[in-house]
Amino acid sequence: MRSYSPQHKQEKDWSRIRLALVAGLFGLVWLVLWGRAFQVQVLDGDMLAERARRQHLASEFINGERGRILDRHGRILAQSVQCQSVYARPVQVKNPAQAARSLSRVLNIPANKLVKKLSSRRPFVWLKRQVSDKVAFGVRSLDIGGISLVKEYRRLYPNKWLAGQLLGFCGQDGHGLEGLERSLNTQLTGVQNRQIVQRDARGRKLYLDGEQESPSHGQDVRLTLDADIQAVAEQALSKVVSQYNGKSGVALVAEVESGDILAWAQYPLFNPNSYRQYRSLGWRNRVALDALEPGSTLKPFLIAAALQEGIVAPETAVYCENGRFRLDGVTIRDTHKYEDLSVAEVLKLSSNIGMAKIGLEMGASRYYDYLTKLGFGSRSGLKLPESKGILRNPGTWQRVDLAATSFGQGIAVTALQTARAYVCLADDGVLKPLRLFAGQQPTQPERAVFSPEVTHTVLGMLQAAVEEGTGKRARIEGLTVGGKTGTAQKASRSGGYGKKYLASFVGMIPATHPRYVVLVSVDEPHPVYYGGLVAAPAVREIALKSLAFLGELPEVMTEAASPDSFAAPRELERAVQAAVHRSPDVRNPLLVPDVVGLSLRQAVKIFADAGVMPDLRGTGYIIGKQSPPPGTPWKSAGQAVFWLMPEDGRS
Repeated sequence: MRSYSPQHKQEKDWSRIRLALVAGLFGLVWLVLWGRAFQVQVLDGDMLAERARRQHLASEFINGERGRILDRHGRILAQSVQCQSVYARPVQVKNPAQAARSLSRVLNIPANKLVKKLSSRRPFVWLKRQVSDKVAFGVRSLDIGGISLVKEYRRLYPNKWLAGQLLGFCGQDGHGLEGLERSLNTQLTGVQNRQIVQRDARGRKLYLDGEQESPSHGQDVRLTLDADIQAVAEQALSKVVSQYNGKSGVALVAEVESGDILAWAQYPLFNPNSYRQYRSLGWRNRVALDALEPGSTLKPFLIAAALQEGIVAPETAVYCENGRFRLDGVTIRDTHKYEDLSVAEVLKLSSNIGMAKIGLEMGASRYYDYLTKLGFGSRSGLKLPESKGILRNPGTWQRVDLAATSFGQGIAVTALQTARAYVCLADDGVLKPLRLFAGQQPTQPERAVFSPEVTHTVLGMLQAAVEEGTGKRARIEGLTVGGKTGTAQKASRSGGYGKKYLASFVGMIPATHPRYVVLVSVDEPHPVYYGGLVAAPAVREIALKSLAFLGELPEVMTEAASPDSFAAPRELERAVQAAVHRSPDVRNPLLVPDVVGLSLRQAVKIFADAGVMPDLRGTGYIIGKQSPPPGTPWKSAGQAVFWLMPEDGRS
C-alpha cells in the first residue's frame, strides 16, 4: 500500500490549480472573442460594413453635357465633346520622384513641376486637364497608384472663326466666360450628376455603370443665324477691311419681316477654340458694344421724322449755301457746292447743310423723341452685354448740337441699334425687337414710329441714293436696292475731329418692299475712307451671295426668239445652248462643274452645294467665264471666280 507524503500532495493540488487556471483563461479568451464577434456582426455590423464600403467606394460629381448652340437650320456652332483629365491623390503616390519622371514623358510637363504636385499634402491635385485619348491611354498604361483619370467635357467650335465673338467661349470648368456662352450659361449648363466609383488596392478608380444617376444635360440653343450667310458676311467683311487697311469692321444681315438676325460678323476674326491666344479686344463683341458716331447713315431718320411731322415734303426746296454754312460761329461744310436742293435731293446727295437746316426746323425736342422711339440711347434687349450709346438730353443741346446731330455727329450708336432702326424703315415704320434666338417670343411690344406712306417715300429716296447718288456701288442688276452711305469723322481724344473715319453703308433689298437689311461698317479705312467706295461694294457682295443661298436671286427672263436674236454674239449663243442642254444637277461631285452659260442663281447654287462660294466679277445674270476651269478636282480648285455678262452678251 502506497503512502503519499504531504509534499507530494501539495504538488498534486498545485497542478490541478494550474490546469484550472489555463482552462479558465482559454474560456475567457473564447468568451471575449465570441463577444467581440457578436459586437462586430450584430451590434456594429451595419456601421462597419458601411465604413468598409466607403473605403473602397467613392462618390464624385460630374457635370452633365453642356447644351449645343445651333444655327437656324440645326447646324452645330458649339458643342461639347467628352475627354479625360489626369489627377493625383498625393498621399497614395508611394514614390513621387519616380512617378513624376514617368508621367513627364506622357504629359509633356517638366518632372520637377510634377514632383511638387505629387509631394503636396493636399488630398487632390490636377496634373493636366482635357487630354487627348492618346495621352489618357499612356497614363493608364503606366499603372501608377494614386494617379487617375476622370471624364470631363471640352467645348468645341467646329467652324472655328464663324461667329466667334458672338458665341464667346468657356473655361476649362465648362462655365461660359464671354459671349453667348456666358449670357446663356444657366440654360446651357448641365446639372451635376453623382457617380459611384470603386477603388482598388492602388487607389485606382473603377467606374460602376449601375451606380450612376441618369445624366441631366444642358439645353440646346437654336439661333436665328444662318451659317452660310454668316460665312458670306465674314468673308466679305474680311476682304474689305484688309483691302482698305481698316482697324476693324462689323456686318449685320437682318430679315425684315421676322426681325431675325441672319449674320452677325466682325473682323478681325476670333477663334474661340484657342481663346488664350487673343487679347480681350479680340473677343470684344463690337456689334453690340462699340458705339460710334454714325454720320450720314442717321440722315434718313430725320427726313422720315420731318415728313411725319409735316415740316417738309419731298419736293420742298432747301438752300444749301454753296457748300459752306455758318451757324453760331461754326462752319458746316458739304463735299460739293449745292444751292437749292429738294428734300429728296438732300438725302440722295447727302448734304450736311441741307440736313442741318431741316433739323433746325424740326427742333431738338421732337427730333430727340423720334430718336428714342427708334431705340437709340437704349439697349435692344438681347441676352448680351450692350452699349446704350450716347444720346444727350435735348435740354443741353445748342443750335450747333442740333445741326450736328442732324447729320450724324454728336451722337454715338451701335451697329445693332442702326440695323434695328433701318428694319423699322423697311417694315412700314414699325419698330420691332431684333431676334437672335429662334422661336423667341418678343420681349418688347412693336410700336409704330412712322406711317407706311412716309416710309415708302423715304425708301424711294434711298433707292435714288443708290441708283443716282452716293451708293452707286451697291447696285445689283435686276434688283432694286435702297440704302445710305456714311462717312463719319471720328472724334479725337484731344477734342474736335481728326482725320480718321468710319465708312458705312446700310442697304435694303429690294428697295420697294425690303426683305433684308444689310449693314457694313469699316473702322478707320485708309487711304480711301468714303462709305460709298469702301462699304457699299461689301454690302452688294453680301446681298448677292446671301440671296443665292436663299434661292432668291432673280432668274434670267428670256424673250421669245426674234430676228434680232440671230445677231447675238457667239458667246451668248453658246451660253444659251449650254443652259438649255445641260442639267445643272448632273455633275461629278469630285470635280468642278461647267457652269458657263447658266444663270447666276443656278451657278452659285451648284457651287454652294459643293461648299464653295465664288467671287463675282462684272455685272449681269449669266456666267460668261469661270475659274477654276471645269474638270478641275475640288481639292486643288482654290478660290472660285465667276465673270458675269449681261443679257445682251456685252461683258
